[in-house]
Amino acid sequence: MFEIVFPGLTADGWRLGVQAAFLALTLDLLFGEPKWLYTRISHPIVWIGALISSLEARLYRPRHAPPRQIVLGTVLVVITVAFCASAGFAITWLGAVSGYGWIVAGVTGSVFIAARSLHDHVAAVADGLSQGLDQGQEAVSHIVGRDPAQLDEAGVSRAALESLAENFSDGVVAPLFWFLLAGLPGLLAYKAINTLDSMIGHRNTRYLYFGRAAARLDDAANWPAARLTAAWLCLGAVLTPGVSASKAWRIMWRDSGTHVSPNAGWPEAAMAGALDVTLAGPRVYDGEMMAGAWIGNGGGQASAADIVRGCNLYRRTCGLIALALLFAAVA
Repeated sequence: MFEIVFPGLTADGWRLGVQAAFLALTLDLLFGEPKWLYTRISHPIVWIGALISSLEARLYRPRHAPPRQIVLGTVLVVITVAFCASAGFAITWLGAVSGYGWIVAGVTGSVFIAARSLHDHVAAVADGLSQGLDQGQEAVSHIVGRDPAQLDEAGVSRAALESLAENFSDGVVAPLFWFLLAGLPGLLAYKAINTLDSMIGHRNTRYLYFGRAAARLDDAANWPAARLTAAWLCLGAVLTPGVSASKAWRIMWRDSGTHVSPNAGWPEAAMAGALDVTLAGPRVYDGEMMAGAWIGNGGGQASAADIVRGCNLYRRTCGLIALALLFAAVA
């Protein structure tokens, strides 16, 4: 039980944790998110979102002074993360009782990894652009928050590649990292943190103070994974035709710190360097222009062909991670 819940703390636990992580990633890469299942029951992330919304309705009051909003927002974060981690402990305990702990952990963990769905959503943007700008804008609207009507082909392509790079960290590498470090409780706690940030971690009038704890905790939780993701992309570029590992490495170190996010700049810079395109820069959210530095050498405007190359790099990098997990599991 101890070894499955905290796999990184003992040699045997580490092996079990790696086996579970390999199984989770493999299942997700093979099957993705089964639509037949999630049309009948909601995805567990939706359950976490419902919990957050329910707590927000009880705790948020616009009349509260900023310090009180910060305190109550922190209470919401603590309750949500504790509840999800406890659910992870419960599932782990049931798996241990059954005698198939690492299999139960791997199958459950696969639900919270988004490797296949991320690839499919980004590849759909390239397919959409091949049919026309309107179709590309429609496809990209499903994966980014900015106004797609304001984007030309280069803007749509940049948005897709930025989403691919950033969500590679948030949706694949970070879940695997916390899964390996702290088993299912760590994975579910991370997904709670990530969902909290996406729902209340915004710098707007409503959430500037109430969502501050969620935003800061998400930055901390994603700090190691963002840098690991960039490094993995550099390694993946070595094995991917038509991209540059050396440029990925150079641009990663040069431009990652110019991004407004303390984490997103790392995988985005590696992606920009590998493909020799320019990413990030100013963008429009809710009709408002947001400033942002450009990332990359400006070797060319991003296009649908670059999305295809980015997806190829992504697939090979995911394959490398899977091979590394397999090797660690059998070594």
